[in-house]
This record gives sequence, C-alpha cells and structure tokens, in this order.
Amino acid sequence: MAAEGSTGVKLSLRLARGTLLILAGVSLTAEWVAPHHYAEQFREAINEPPSWRFPLGTDGLGRDRLSRLIYGARVSLLLAPLAAGLATSLAGFIGIASSLSGPWLERLLLVSTDLWMTLPWVFLLLTARALLPLDTEPFASVTITFLLLGLLGWPATARIVAARAQQISQATYLLQARACGERRHQLWFRHVWPNLRPVLLAQFWVLVPAFILAEANLSFLGLGVSEPLPSWGSLLRDLENPGALWTQPWIAAPAVVVVIVIACLHGVLPETGGRQ
Repeated sequence: MAAEGSTGVKLSLRLARGTLLILAGVSLTAEWVAPHHYAEQFREAINEPPSWRFPLGTDGLGRDRLSRLIYGARVSLLLAPLAAGLATSLAGFIGIASSLSGPWLERLLLVSTDLWMTLPWVFLLLTARALLPLDTEPFASVTITFLLLGLLGWPATARIVAARAQQISQATYLLQARACGERRHQLWFRHVWPNLRPVLLAQFWVLVPAFILAEANLSFLGLGVSEPLPSWGSLLRDLENPGALWTQPWIAAPAVVVVIVIACLHGVLPETGGRQ
C-alpha cells in the first residue's frame, strides 16, 4: 500500500510538472502557437461560437479567445514567478538579518514586519494601482502590477524565515561551530543558508499561485493589465454575467486554466518541502 501511495505521489508530481512546463512553453512561444495576434479584430465575427477558425470563439470585439488565453498565460506564468522571487528575496534578507543581528535591530525588523503584515496589502495594491493614469501603457501596467505584488507580499514569508533562522542559530552544532572560532560569514554559508533554502523554495512556490490570483482579481476589477494586452484576470471579466455560461460555456476556459495551474503549483509543493 505504501509503495502504491508513493507511486501515486510521484505520478501526480510528474503530471503537475509536465503541465506547468507545457503551459510555460506555450506562453513563451505564443507568437507561433496562437492562431492569431491577441489584438487582431475580426469585425465580421463578433461573439462567434467555437469553430475551426476560432476554437474558443471570439469576444465582443471580434478577437480570438484562444489566442488571448495563450498570450495571457505569458503574463501570469512568467511575471508571477518574478514577483514571487522578489518577495522571497526581500523576505529572506529581512528574516535572516533579524536573526543574525543584535537584539535591538532584530526587534526593530520584526516589529516593522508585524506592522507591515497588519496592513491590508490587497487594498494597498488596489489603491496604488488605481492612482495610475487610465492611459498607462499595457507593458508598464504589467510591470507595475507585479512589482507592487513583490514589494507588498513579503512580510508573512519574512516571519517564517526569521523563525527558522532563529531556530537554526540556536542549534547545538551552530553554537559549537561558533565556539570553535568560525566567523559569521562561515556560519552563514556552511550552516544557516543550506538549512534555509528549502524554506525559501517552499515559500516561493506558495507565493506564485497567490500572486496569480491577486493579478486575476485586479484585472477582473479593471485595475490590472491594461487593454489590449490580455491576462487571465481580464479574460475572467466575461464571467461577470453568470447567466452567460448557459449560452456561452466556452467563456469559462480562463477560469478552468487558472484552476488547473493553481492545482499544479500546489502539486509541486511536496517535492520542495512545502508540506513538511
């Protein structure tokens, strides 16, 4: 039974990794994979149902839904990891600095982190994004959106890293190494960093789906990626009218893709130590 369970876990991990790699590859090669350009309009085929020419139909401006879904994957699958990397780096620096610094600096960093955690960062993100001009260039809006996600999403991870680093710093082997005369940077590279990498990697994989959903929420509200550049969140705006699903069920494709990606991202967490 244990062997069967292990085989099932390995199969699910491979499936999750394979799905993410395929979607990432499709997003990187969108210019060649997508049937049409994301902004190309077919005025003679507005709100068309699925066909060989338009596998997922067209929207109210005559744009191919499948092409926009493929180009939208580039925004979510490529920029969300970058934002998660920024947040994880900030969290790692602050968490490690608080554990290796003196008592007063440690307290200052941890209190600042706790204060930042109490702020409703989603509403801060909404406010900051709403202050931008309505005519912001699409690529500028994408960059700003994910930059704000990275700069606002680090406090919880910093707390986790700080707790783990503090635990490591009080370990017996580290105290013995310090007593033997090892310097601070030697302790860091030989003992602290190797034990923190799994924590940082797991937190990175936790933040990626969180940022994908955050961007989707912003774009759904019209405060994310600017038109005509598509994102999965902006494509979800077609679901504002639930009744449309009965007559146009294919408009739910972006929601289905988002659910699959989130499930796959959570599926790779056991491999990175995220569920230990």
